[in-house]
This record gives sequence, C-alpha cells and structure tokens, in this order.
Amino acid sequence: MPGDVAPLLSSLLLLLSVFGVSHSCLQWPSSAYRFTGVVCRLTYPAAVVLNEKTTKVIEAAFQHARYPSMKGEKSLLFIGRVLYGLDKLEIHNLSIGRSAFELRPGEGIAMEISNVSAVFKGTIQYGYGSWLVNVAHTIDFEIESQIDLGINPKLYCGKGKVSADTSDCYLNFHKLRLHLQGDKEPNWLKKLFTDFITLTVKLVIKGQICKEINKVANTLADFIQDTAGQFVTDGDISVDIGLTAPPVITANYIESYHKGLTNYKNTTAVINQSIFQPSQLTENKMLYFWVSDQMLNPMLAAAHQDGRFQLNISGEELFKLFEANLSSAIPAFISECLTESASPELWVWSSSVPYLNISTLGTSVWVQASGELHCSIDRTPTFLFVDDAQLEFLREALEKIGAPKVLSILELELTRLLDKQGTNLFDIFDPEVLPQDGFVVIQMDFGFPHHLLVEFLKRRLQ
Repeated sequence: MPGDVAPLLSSLLLLLSVFGVSHSCLQWPSSAYRFTGVVCRLTYPAAVVLNEKTTKVIEAAFQHARYPSMKGEKSLLFIGRVLYGLDKLEIHNLSIGRSAFELRPGEGIAMEISNVSAVFKGTIQYGYGSWLVNVAHTIDFEIESQIDLGINPKLYCGKGKVSADTSDCYLNFHKLRLHLQGDKEPNWLKKLFTDFITLTVKLVIKGQICKEINKVANTLADFIQDTAGQFVTDGDISVDIGLTAPPVITANYIESYHKGLTNYKNTTAVINQSIFQPSQLTENKMLYFWVSDQMLNPMLAAAHQDGRFQLNISGEELFKLFEANLSSAIPAFISECLTESASPELWVWSSSVPYLNISTLGTSVWVQASGELHCSIDRTPTFLFVDDAQLEFLREALEKIGAPKVLSILELELTRLLDKQGTNLFDIFDPEVLPQDGFVVIQMDFGFPHHLLVEFLKRRLQ
C-alpha cells in the first residue's frame, strides 16, 4: 500500500519506539502474548502522518553529516604526478522530491525517495610537478547532485526495544556536476577532478548518508524512548514496557508487544496470563493501545501502597458537600461539627488494595475506604454511628456525595498527571476507551506535534 509522503526511517520508528528499554524478547509474538501487558498498533494512515512531519528532521540530519577527507593521485604526460584531495566537504540546499514507502508483511519497510537535490561544497588541494616544476594549489568547489535514495530497513528487537537494521541502503546518482571556483583552471584539470569525484564521492557520500540515516533513526528513537520512560514514571512508581517479542509488520499496520510490568520500590509485578489476540484490534483508527487488566491492577496496588488515594476536604468545600438533597436526616453530631467547629475537616483514604475488573459492561473497582471527620482542635475523629437511621444516612451519603466527589477529583487528578507527563503535547482526536473482558482498548487518531521535532533538533542535532 504505497503512499506519496516524506518517509524516512526515523519517522516510522517514532511510535514504535515510544516504549522503553527492557530485557530480551521471545522469538515469536504468538509465544509472547500471555506475557504481554500492552500492545501498540500503528496503522498505515498514522505512518503517513508521521512521515509527513519528519522531512525537516532528515534535512537537518543531512546538514550535520560530516564527510572524511579524500585523497588520490594520477600521473600525466609532461606534467608528472598530480596529487589531489577533497577537504571540508559539506552538504547544502537539501530538498526532497517525490517519496513513497510501503509496509512489506513479514519483511520490513521499503522506502524510496526520488529527486533528492543537494549541493556539496568543499576545497580541493592539488599539486603537480616534475624535476622542472613543482606547484601546489587550493581551490573551492561546488558539486550539484541529483540522487535517488532507497532504504529497506528491517525492524527487530534489540536489547528489549525496537531497533532497525538499515544496511540495505543505496543511492543512485543521476547528476554530479563539478563547479570549480571561477572555472579558470585548465580543462584537463577540471576533467581530472570530475573523474576523481565521480569515482570517490559516490562511495563516500553513500556511506556517510546511509550512516547518518541510521544515526538519526537511533537518535530519534532514543529521544522518544526517553520521553516515554518519563511518561510512565512518577515518583517511586514506574512501568517496564520493554518488548516481549519483535514487532510485526503487515501491509496495513505495525504492531509491537510490551511487558507492562509495574515497578514499585523493590518489587516488580508479573504478567503471565494475558489474553491478547491480534483479532481484538481493528484498523479503523490511526493508533491503538491494548491494555490488560493484569497491568492495571498492579498499578492501582502500587498507588495504594504509595499513599496516592488520600483526600482531605475542609472549609467551604466541605460545607457544600453536605448541602446535597438527601432523603435521610443528617445526624446531629455531624451538623454540630459543621456549624460549631472552627475548622472541620474530612479525611478519606483507601484502606485496602483496590481491585479493578474490566468487562464489556464497563469498568468497576472494588476498594475499602475509611474516613474521619475531625471537628476538634486536636483532630480527634468524631464519626460515631449508633442506630439504623444514622447508618442509612451514611449509605446514602456515600452513594450520592462520596462517590461523585471521588470520581470528580480522580478525573481532575488523572488529567493533571497526564498533562504533567506530557500527554497535552499531542494532538489527539476522537479518543475512545472500549472495555472488554479482561482488557481495554484505547483507540484514537492524532496529529504529530511539530514542537517535539523542534525540541529534538535543538537537543540532539546541535
């Protein structure tokens, strides 16, 4: 399924490498499914969007390419031995013409970029002479070039992360035109240098450009992986989302499989009963995340152990809570606390490890919560329920006041945490969360954040 975009290896690694470093991978994805906590499926339209935004990155990378000095010599009649060398070779005015890429099932990615225009600038040092004359010169030059570039990278699992083998890289030169400074040198000298450049520049430039492509791809992959590592880390809680198997490429998507193991202090969760199957994801959206409940429950347990599920309510906020229209009468001691205490405060926290259940009916969480209402200066708790009427008030208050309040605060805190981790940097469109039996599918379309490319260029290519 070819497309006319600006494809380069780094862009296709971008979403694949959004998951971090871990340990070794199993050889076959099917054997790794039960150990997989998270699956990422990047569909063909997403690859198109990513490639359209990375042309500037590749151009900048080419600008940073450094080419080694090249030397040669030739014997000419009457002149004798001519020594020459190319120094300070740099690339300028790079532009990318028509480009296309294709996802090849079971093989890799085929990329073809035609009409790549560039001007190479540098200095030629040459000398010629015999027993009669010995002359040395230096002259600046430019080389106009027209190149077709092809890359056939193979994606594999390298040290627990998506890596690429870009050794299948080739350049076809359609034009190499030499311009010496002022063009005042003898024609035979220009012809000599033209032949020399044709023979040597092709090899050196090919090697350096292919090397630079690999360098940029790995640099961008590391940059994204560092960003991803920060995203799944907060305080003492982190998630190991290294690969469990090599990525799979079909004609319509690239899919990667990740551990999703929660780390909290000196403990690491275990996932060995995951139920992932490729048929559980579709291809209608640009990006899919399949998340097992075996990943989510250890995260909730770590958050509980880390004291994340605590809430203190006081002042005007506390008074407004009890303004809710309840059918049960407020117990007298609560009314007295709210009206007579100088600074009443309600403390609520999780007193048991939460358990999350995901099904087609939705998502539910079972957890035991504790609460204390403090009215006195010494903060002695004043909850005391002694009859059925007061217990009925407590039940109704938990349902109509407590649960909605907790959910509203969770929504705000999750949004704050996601923004803190950088989710707000991405343009996400039409996200959907689809709970299934034992897992949840998150699907979305997105726009690539150009400012991340700018940050990448500033931090890594300067």
